[in-house]
Amino acid sequence: MALLKSSKLVSAIGAFSPAMGVFPARASSWWTEVQMGPPDPILGVTEAFKRDTNPKKMNLGVGAYRDDNGKPFVLSCVRKAEALIASQQLDKEYLGIGGLGEFSKACAELALGPDNEVLQSKRSITVQTISGTGSLRIGANFLSRFHTVARDVYLPKPTWGNHTPIFRDAGLQLKAYRYYDPSTCGFDFAGALDDISKIPEHSVIMLHACAHNPTGVDPRPEQWKEMSEVIKRRKLLVFFDMAYQGFASGDIDRDAWAVRHFIQEGHNVLLSQSFAKNMGLYGERVGGFTVVCADAEEAKRVESQLKILIRPIYSNPPMNGARIASTILHTPDLRTLWLEEVKGMADRIISMRELLVANLKKEGSTHNWQHVIDQIGMFCFTGLKPEQVERLTKEFSVYMTKDGRISVAGVTSGNVGYLAHGIHQVTK
Repeated sequence: MALLKSSKLVSAIGAFSPAMGVFPARASSWWTEVQMGPPDPILGVTEAFKRDTNPKKMNLGVGAYRDDNGKPFVLSCVRKAEALIASQQLDKEYLGIGGLGEFSKACAELALGPDNEVLQSKRSITVQTISGTGSLRIGANFLSRFHTVARDVYLPKPTWGNHTPIFRDAGLQLKAYRYYDPSTCGFDFAGALDDISKIPEHSVIMLHACAHNPTGVDPRPEQWKEMSEVIKRRKLLVFFDMAYQGFASGDIDRDAWAVRHFIQEGHNVLLSQSFAKNMGLYGERVGGFTVVCADAEEAKRVESQLKILIRPIYSNPPMNGARIASTILHTPDLRTLWLEEVKGMADRIISMRELLVANLKKEGSTHNWQHVIDQIGMFCFTGLKPEQVERLTKEFSVYMTKDGRISVAGVTSGNVGYLAHGIHQVTK
């Protein structure tokens, strides 16, 4: 009887496997309701590029600098800083929650200027973050927890694709204000001012400090001034994203002008910084998040809460990239070399813009391509329509996102003529 019961038990559970010594068991999946997510549009462009066998193919989707041979570029100042750090045989202990103190200090001074009143009075706090994305997310979490008077964040239309999920996933409500004018491929200043003047008080407004991504369209200084006045009247909280300081114009002070002007005009801003582009530290994930406060006491309270937010997310930031950036910024010879190299990168991109337009004219294009020169930074909104982008990819193996955005860093003196030929063929 006992044997019969045992047999029934085996039959009910499943066949016993002597080789394994266990009963095979297949639990129902916990994740049956998880749906396949959409592919990342830029990664999709890269995958299609890799599959293409055309020797003339071009990938203009990736937002990373390339030299004039189309190769990844490591700055000499970075190599020298790495060698200097290695010679010191430093330890690998954890950093504090707020990161490497000497890096955070240099990060704030680079953005605001070393003599800025905000730094002199100690009424700001800067923490090291996991590049610009991590900085934005820490900022979004801080807003979600403490800026309870308003939940709306106004983003320029369009904006960097990651802004939306960063703020949305932090529980904030997303709105938009006009920014880009497709008819001119330039800044919709009147539309932006009109929309900003109607934003509810105490809302958050996101501003790209320089080299707007994805359009490459920046306000002029006099336009920034007027925007600052309207934003102040509306009592809006300004959040600057500065991912391209020095990389846009080649001048670190010019690229930080808007941030410094807003602070001078009395805005207590939030600021995200990244050192991916301007130092080429893409994979090192080096960034900073700054809060400008009313006074030093408030800054200390804000710092305490930022650490409380950071601790359960990643505990403390990585060390190596912060050491590299800090060494460059604190070592006079390396800083001078960096300023030369970042200007060299910016100048190459500017020259590729000019060369592309010159080659389009040489092809016989009668369109006005001045916007390609007027825009600034790594990205350019070409004005190409989706069907033209599709033809460019299909007929010429030139890959870009469907909105016509190209990474000018992917253009070289060796392929700019081919690119101009393809653009002319699909736009004539």
